[in-house]
Amino acid sequence: MLPLMAATSNSVPEKSVVIDGLDVDSMRVRLDETDMQPLEGIWYYPNEEMTLGIERYKGPNNIGYRIILLDSPDINVVPGTVIGYIAATAVDSKYQLWLYSQRDQLTLIKPLKCVATLNDRATTLTFEPPHWKVKVRVNIARFLPSLFNGMSIIPDKVEEKVPIGFRKIYPDGGDGTPFNRVRYL
Repeated sequence: MLPLMAATSNSVPEKSVVIDGLDVDSMRVRLDETDMQPLEGIWYYPNEEMTLGIERYKGPNNIGYRIILLDSPDINVVPGTVIGYIAATAVDSKYQLWLYSQRDQLTLIKPLKCVATLNDRATTLTFEPPHWKVKVRVNIARFLPSLFNGMSIIPDKVEEKVPIGFRKIYPDGGDGTPFNRVRYL
């Protein structure tokens, strides 16, 4: 019973929703009207070239923030689409992060859970998507199969990768230009 409760205690909606009329400018106004928390703001996701908004959200089960798409080169996802949720943990800089992983026409579905880390200055939120890697080897033509088993499971070392994540562009980004990006005048 306890594991079942733990699995459902931080459940997020199975499908995304769209907040009409939300873009970078209107998100900036919404944020300016609140007492912003360090996690709140406008963020840039360089891997997907997306601009995102993170705002407080009074959701069920300790879900305290939602991630909203504000701008993207992908025309199949509408600005204002909620693409994920964030919940605080016992560690100040660690969060549970859910991002929708699949599309069902224009709706995002299947939220995947990972752990995100907010840096000390609250300017980057990094995470590593969940991954599993196991090799199973079956060899029925092996010499002396009764002695050397015909099947084995071999752990495979996963190469260390640079974590992916978001960089804050507002309010710390000043003019709204993503950090480390050339701004042409």
